[in-house]
Amino acid sequence: MSRRFMRANTGTVLLLTAAAVLAGCASPSRIDSSGITFSKEPLLGKVVWSDLVTDDVAAARRFYEGVLGWTFESTTGPEGKQYLLARSGGTYVAGMVPVKGRADGVELSRWLPYVSVADVDAAVRQAGATGGRVALAPRSITVGRVAVIIDPEGAVIGLARSSIGDPDDSTTAPGPGRRVGTELLSNDPAAAASFYGSVMGYEARSASRRGGEVTVLQSGGHDRATVLRNPTGNWSPVWLTSLGVSDPVAAAARAESLGGKVLLPVSPEVREGSIAIVEDPSGAVVVLQRTGN
Repeated sequence: MSRRFMRANTGTVLLLTAAAVLAGCASPSRIDSSGITFSKEPLLGKVVWSDLVTDDVAAARRFYEGVLGWTFESTTGPEGKQYLLARSGGTYVAGMVPVKGRADGVELSRWLPYVSVADVDAAVRQAGATGGRVALAPRSITVGRVAVIIDPEGAVIGLARSSIGDPDDSTTAPGPGRRVGTELLSNDPAAAASFYGSVMGYEARSASRRGGEVTVLQSGGHDRATVLRNPTGNWSPVWLTSLGVSDPVAAAARAESLGGKVLLPVSPEVREGSIAIVEDPSGAVVVLQRTGN
Protein backbone atom coordinates (compact mmCIF):
# COMPACT_ATOMS: atom_id res chain seq x y z
CA MET A 1 0.00 0.00 0.00
CA SER A 2 1.28 3.47 -0.86
CA ARG A 3 2.35 5.66 2.00
CA ARG A 4 0.56 8.46 0.18
CA PHE A 5 -2.71 6.95 1.38
CA MET A 6 -1.61 6.08 4.89
CA ARG A 7 -2.34 8.23 7.91
CA ALA A 8 1.37 8.24 8.78
CA ASN A 9 1.96 11.11 6.35
CA THR A 10 -0.05 13.59 8.48
CA GLY A 11 1.82 16.85 8.83
CA THR A 12 3.50 16.93 5.42
CA VAL A 13 0.74 18.88 3.73
CA LEU A 14 1.81 22.41 4.58
CA LEU A 15 5.32 21.86 3.27
CA LEU A 16 4.38 20.38 -0.07
CA THR A 17 1.59 22.80 -0.89
CA ALA A 18 3.73 25.81 -0.09
CA ALA A 19 6.36 24.51 -2.46
CA ALA A 20 3.78 24.01 -5.17
CA VAL A 21 2.27 27.44 -5.13
CA LEU A 22 5.57 29.26 -4.70
CA ALA A 23 6.68 27.68 -7.96
CA GLY A 24 3.56 29.17 -9.47
CA CYS A 25 2.62 29.61 -13.09
CA ALA A 26 4.91 30.75 -15.84
CA SER A 27 4.39 34.12 -17.47
CA PRO A 28 1.89 33.78 -20.36
CA SER A 29 4.21 35.88 -22.51
CA ARG A 30 6.80 33.11 -22.33
CA ILE A 31 4.61 30.18 -23.31
CA ASP A 32 2.77 29.24 -26.46
CA SER A 33 -0.93 29.41 -25.59
CA SER A 34 -2.12 28.79 -29.15
CA GLY A 35 -3.47 25.38 -28.15
CA ILE A 36 -5.64 26.86 -25.40
CA THR A 37 -8.90 28.77 -25.68
CA PHE A 38 -10.23 30.64 -22.67
CA SER A 39 -13.72 31.30 -21.45
CA LYS A 40 -14.98 34.87 -21.27
CA GLU A 41 -16.51 34.18 -17.87
CA PRO A 42 -14.94 32.11 -15.07
CA LEU A 43 -15.99 28.47 -15.09
CA LEU A 44 -16.68 28.35 -11.38
CA GLY A 45 -16.17 24.98 -9.74
CA LYS A 46 -14.15 23.57 -12.60
CA VAL A 47 -10.73 22.04 -12.02
CA VAL A 48 -8.78 24.36 -14.29
CA TRP A 49 -5.25 23.16 -13.63
CA SER A 50 -3.28 20.41 -11.92
CA ASP A 51 0.27 20.49 -10.62
CA LEU A 52 2.42 17.50 -9.84
CA VAL A 53 4.56 18.28 -6.81
CA THR A 54 7.53 15.92 -6.99
CA ASP A 55 10.85 15.35 -5.27
CA ASP A 56 12.25 13.51 -8.30
CA VAL A 57 11.61 15.56 -11.43
CA ALA A 58 13.79 13.44 -13.71
CA ALA A 59 12.06 10.17 -12.80
CA ALA A 60 8.60 11.73 -12.91
CA ARG A 61 9.30 13.25 -16.31
CA ARG A 62 10.42 9.90 -17.76
CA PHE A 63 7.37 8.24 -16.24
CA TYR A 64 4.74 10.59 -17.68
CA GLU A 65 6.51 10.76 -21.03
CA GLY A 66 6.43 6.96 -21.23
CA VAL A 67 2.95 6.36 -19.85
CA LEU A 68 1.07 9.32 -21.34
CA GLY A 69 3.27 10.56 -24.17
CA TRP A 70 3.67 13.99 -22.58
CA THR A 71 6.33 16.43 -23.67
CA PHE A 72 7.75 19.06 -21.35
CA GLU A 73 8.89 22.67 -21.53
CA SER A 74 11.03 24.16 -18.80
CA THR A 75 10.27 27.64 -17.58
CA THR A 76 10.50 29.57 -14.32
CA GLY A 77 7.97 30.73 -11.80
CA PRO A 78 8.26 33.39 -9.09
CA GLU A 79 11.63 33.67 -7.35
CA GLY A 80 13.27 31.98 -10.32
CA LYS A 81 12.09 28.53 -9.33
CA GLN A 82 11.99 25.81 -11.99
CA TYR A 83 8.58 24.91 -13.38
CA LEU A 84 7.85 22.33 -16.09
CA LEU A 85 4.83 22.60 -18.34
CA ALA A 86 3.47 19.29 -19.67
CA ARG A 87 1.85 19.08 -23.10
CA SER A 88 -0.39 16.44 -24.59
CA GLY A 89 -0.26 17.11 -28.30
CA GLY A 90 -0.60 20.86 -28.69
CA THR A 91 -2.31 21.52 -25.36
CA TYR A 92 -0.83 22.24 -21.96
CA VAL A 93 -2.30 19.78 -19.47
CA ALA A 94 -0.37 20.10 -16.20
CA GLY A 95 2.60 21.57 -14.40
CA MET A 96 5.44 19.88 -12.59
CA VAL A 97 6.87 21.51 -9.47
CA PRO A 98 10.18 20.35 -7.98
CA VAL A 99 10.28 20.11 -4.19
CA LYS A 100 13.29 19.14 -2.12
CA GLY A 101 13.00 15.74 -0.48
CA ARG A 102 12.94 15.49 3.29
CA ALA A 103 15.76 13.91 5.24
CA ASP A 104 13.29 11.87 7.30
CA GLY A 105 12.01 10.13 4.17
CA VAL A 106 8.47 11.49 4.40
CA GLU A 107 7.00 11.57 0.90
CA LEU A 108 5.95 14.97 -0.41
CA SER A 109 5.09 14.07 -4.00
CA ARG A 110 1.44 14.32 -5.01
CA TRP A 111 -1.02 15.74 -7.51
CA LEU A 112 -2.60 19.07 -6.56
CA PRO A 113 -5.74 20.22 -8.44
CA TYR A 114 -6.86 23.86 -8.62
CA VAL A 115 -10.55 24.82 -8.72
CA SER A 116 -11.86 28.04 -10.24
CA VAL A 117 -13.60 30.24 -7.65
CA ALA A 118 -15.11 33.72 -7.92
CA ASP A 119 -13.07 35.16 -5.04
CA VAL A 120 -10.05 33.32 -3.66
CA ASP A 121 -9.85 35.38 -0.49
CA ALA A 122 -13.54 34.93 0.31
CA ALA A 123 -13.32 31.18 -0.34
CA VAL A 124 -10.35 30.89 2.04
CA ARG A 125 -12.23 32.77 4.75
CA GLN A 126 -15.24 30.51 4.30
CA ALA A 127 -13.04 27.42 4.45
CA GLY A 128 -11.64 28.58 7.79
CA ALA A 129 -15.13 29.31 9.11
CA THR A 130 -16.38 25.82 8.24
CA GLY A 131 -13.61 23.66 9.66
CA GLY A 132 -10.90 23.92 7.01
CA ARG A 133 -7.36 25.23 7.31
CA VAL A 134 -5.13 27.38 5.16
CA ALA A 135 -2.07 25.66 3.73
CA LEU A 136 -1.03 28.72 1.76
CA ALA A 137 -2.68 32.11 2.11
CA PRO A 138 -4.04 33.88 -0.98
CA ARG A 139 -1.39 35.45 -3.16
CA SER A 140 -1.19 37.00 -6.59
CA ILE A 141 0.71 35.30 -9.39
CA THR A 142 1.29 36.33 -12.99
CA VAL A 143 -2.08 35.08 -14.25
CA GLY A 144 -4.34 35.69 -11.27
CA ARG A 145 -4.66 34.77 -7.62
CA VAL A 146 -4.29 31.40 -5.88
CA ALA A 147 -4.41 29.76 -2.47
CA VAL A 148 -4.31 26.23 -1.06
CA ILE A 149 -6.63 24.90 1.63
CA ILE A 150 -6.98 21.73 3.68
CA ASP A 151 -10.49 20.45 4.21
CA PRO A 152 -11.71 19.22 7.65
CA GLU A 153 -10.59 15.66 6.85
CA GLY A 154 -7.12 16.67 5.70
CA ALA A 155 -7.50 16.58 1.89
CA VAL A 156 -5.61 19.33 0.07
CA ILE A 157 -6.92 21.39 -2.85
CA GLY A 158 -5.97 24.62 -4.62
CA LEU A 159 -8.17 27.61 -5.39
CA ALA A 160 -7.64 29.86 -8.40
CA ARG A 161 -9.06 33.02 -9.93
CA SER A 162 -7.60 33.62 -13.36
CA SER A 163 -7.06 37.09 -14.77
CA ILE A 164 -6.96 35.77 -18.36
CA GLY A 165 -9.98 33.44 -18.29
CA ASP A 166 -10.29 29.75 -17.49
CA PRO A 167 -9.32 27.10 -20.06
CA ASP A 168 -12.66 26.29 -21.66
CA ASP A 169 -14.33 22.90 -21.84
CA SER A 170 -13.22 22.27 -25.43
CA THR A 171 -9.58 22.84 -24.47
CA THR A 172 -9.86 20.48 -21.51
CA ALA A 173 -12.08 17.82 -23.10
CA PRO A 174 -11.18 14.35 -21.75
CA GLY A 175 -8.92 12.22 -23.92
CA PRO A 176 -5.73 10.15 -23.77
CA GLY A 177 -3.03 12.15 -22.04
CA ARG A 178 -5.51 14.62 -20.54
CA ARG A 179 -7.24 14.99 -17.21
CA VAL A 180 -10.40 12.89 -17.22
CA GLY A 181 -11.73 13.62 -13.76
CA THR A 182 -11.03 14.61 -10.18
CA GLU A 183 -12.29 12.60 -7.21
CA LEU A 184 -12.20 13.01 -3.46
CA LEU A 185 -11.82 9.97 -1.24
CA SER A 186 -13.69 10.93 1.93
CA ASN A 187 -14.60 9.24 5.20
CA ASP A 188 -17.80 11.33 5.31
CA PRO A 189 -19.02 12.21 1.79
CA ALA A 190 -22.06 14.13 3.06
CA ALA A 191 -19.93 16.38 5.27
CA ALA A 192 -17.38 16.82 2.48
CA ALA A 193 -20.10 17.83 0.00
CA SER A 194 -21.43 20.34 2.53
CA PHE A 195 -17.96 21.84 3.07
CA TYR A 196 -17.18 22.21 -0.63
CA GLY A 197 -20.67 23.49 -1.31
CA SER A 198 -20.10 26.24 1.22
CA VAL A 199 -16.60 27.11 0.04
CA MET A 200 -16.95 26.68 -3.74
CA GLY A 201 -20.68 26.89 -4.32
CA TYR A 202 -21.07 23.27 -5.44
CA GLU A 203 -24.46 21.58 -5.58
CA ALA A 204 -24.44 17.88 -4.72
CA ARG A 205 -26.38 15.04 -6.28
CA SER A 206 -26.28 11.30 -5.72
CA ALA A 207 -25.40 8.91 -8.52
CA SER A 208 -25.23 5.14 -8.74
CA ARG A 209 -22.00 3.47 -9.69
CA ARG A 210 -21.08 -0.17 -9.59
CA GLY A 211 -19.99 -0.69 -6.02
CA GLY A 212 -22.35 1.87 -4.49
CA GLU A 213 -23.54 5.45 -4.41
CA VAL A 214 -21.27 8.41 -5.09
CA THR A 215 -21.76 12.14 -4.65
CA VAL A 216 -21.32 14.32 -7.71
CA LEU A 217 -20.38 17.98 -7.22
CA GLN A 218 -21.96 20.27 -9.80
CA SER A 219 -21.54 23.90 -10.72
CA GLY A 220 -23.43 25.79 -13.40
CA GLY A 221 -25.18 22.60 -14.46
CA HIS A 222 -21.90 20.78 -15.10
CA ASP A 223 -20.48 17.83 -13.17
CA ARG A 224 -17.11 19.01 -11.89
CA ALA A 225 -15.91 16.46 -9.31
CA THR A 226 -16.95 13.30 -7.47
CA VAL A 227 -16.83 12.36 -3.80
CA LEU A 228 -16.30 8.67 -3.02
CA ARG A 229 -16.51 6.96 0.33
CA ASN A 230 -13.07 5.81 1.47
CA PRO A 231 -12.80 2.04 0.87
CA THR A 232 -10.71 1.51 4.00
CA GLY A 233 -10.05 3.35 7.23
CA ASN A 234 -6.30 3.05 6.63
CA TRP A 235 -6.31 5.57 3.76
CA SER A 236 -6.15 9.28 4.36
CA PRO A 237 -8.76 11.44 2.57
CA VAL A 238 -7.21 12.73 -0.63
CA TRP A 239 -8.06 14.36 -3.95
CA LEU A 240 -7.19 12.01 -6.83
CA THR A 241 -6.45 13.11 -10.38
CA SER A 242 -7.52 10.79 -13.22
CA LEU A 243 -5.58 10.93 -16.49
CA GLY A 244 -6.79 9.42 -19.74
CA VAL A 245 -5.29 6.37 -21.44
CA SER A 246 -6.60 4.26 -24.31
CA ASP A 247 -5.74 0.97 -22.58
CA PRO A 248 -5.40 0.98 -18.76
CA VAL A 249 -3.92 -2.54 -18.68
CA ALA A 250 -1.10 -1.58 -21.05
CA ALA A 251 -0.66 1.79 -19.31
CA ALA A 252 -0.30 0.11 -15.91
CA ALA A 253 2.31 -2.26 -17.35
CA ARG A 254 4.25 0.72 -18.75
CA ALA A 255 3.97 2.43 -15.37
CA GLU A 256 5.64 -0.54 -13.67
CA SER A 257 8.36 -0.74 -16.30
CA LEU A 258 9.16 2.94 -15.69
CA GLY A 259 9.60 2.62 -11.94
CA GLY A 260 6.01 3.05 -10.84
CA LYS A 261 3.89 0.78 -8.68
CA VAL A 262 0.41 -0.56 -9.40
CA LEU A 263 -1.74 -0.03 -6.30
CA LEU A 264 -5.02 -1.17 -7.82
CA PRO A 265 -4.79 -3.24 -11.01
CA VAL A 266 -7.47 -3.20 -13.67
CA SER A 267 -10.38 -5.40 -12.59
CA PRO A 268 -13.84 -5.98 -14.05
CA GLU A 269 -15.16 -5.51 -10.50
CA VAL A 270 -13.91 -1.93 -10.38
CA ARG A 271 -15.67 0.37 -12.86
CA GLU A 272 -15.94 -2.33 -15.47
CA GLY A 273 -12.17 -2.60 -15.83
CA SER A 274 -11.72 1.03 -16.88
CA ILE A 275 -9.15 2.19 -14.32
CA ALA A 276 -5.85 1.36 -12.70
CA ILE A 277 -4.47 3.28 -9.73
CA VAL A 278 -0.71 3.65 -9.80
CA GLU A 279 2.03 5.39 -7.92
CA ASP A 280 4.66 7.21 -9.96
CA PRO A 281 8.38 6.78 -9.11
CA SER A 282 8.32 9.77 -6.77
CA GLY A 283 5.33 8.47 -4.80
CA ALA A 284 2.49 10.53 -6.30
CA VAL A 285 -0.72 8.55 -6.81
CA VAL A 286 -2.63 8.91 -10.08
CA VAL A 287 -5.61 7.17 -11.67
CA LEU A 288 -5.16 5.91 -15.24
CA GLN A 289 -8.63 5.85 -16.79
CA ARG A 290 -9.74 4.53 -20.15
CA THR A 291 -11.07 7.21 -22.45
CA GLY A 292 -11.63 7.61 -26.19
CA ASN A 293 -9.77 9.87 -28.61
